[in-house]
Amino acid sequence: MGLFDKLAGWLGLKKKEVHVLCLGLDNSGKTTIINKLKPSNAQTQDIVPTIGFSIEKFKTSSLSFTVFDMSGQGKYRDLWEHYYKEGQAIIFVIDSSDKLRMVVAKEELDTLLNHPDIKHRRLPILFFANKMDLRDAVSSVKVSQLLSLENIKDKPWHICASDALKGEGLQEGVDWLQGISYLILV
Repeated sequence: MGLFDKLAGWLGLKKKEVHVLCLGLDNSGKTTIINKLKPSNAQTQDIVPTIGFSIEKFKTSSLSFTVFDMSGQGKYRDLWEHYYKEGQAIIFVIDSSDKLRMVVAKEELDTLLNHPDIKHRRLPILFFANKMDLRDAVSSVKVSQLLSLENIKDKPWHICASDALKGEGLQEGVDWLQGISYLILV
């Protein structure tokens, strides 16, 4: 790092970078959410299922986010743990209308929270209770209950109701993540 980079960092002029893991079951809306967070001129029109993972970047006023969008398909979920050490925050996306797979989402969340690379770290977790536009969607309060989020005592967390297609609820979540990440990283 050069002198100007150090000086910019000390003066708060350089944006801090946060590595975020975006996790959740397949078809929960992870890629659509990440796409909506990018500037409109960088958004993709056709969203396809993520195979393996993809890396996306977006910026807020004070932070630069590098997001690892991880596939939620069963055969790829074992890959998640290879990125846990690098993660500084987690976005966990839940399909609020998929009541049948809510149990699977809870099992994956419990596995994540008990992993040695996550368990003893104070990583912020942003939950998006996505697909609120669908008729069968349950409220974010109900999603929180079904996932037993109240049992997460050692990590800051927040849940937002969202509709990724319209972008609703996403800014609230990013604002929370920006605020909590800034507090933790500074």
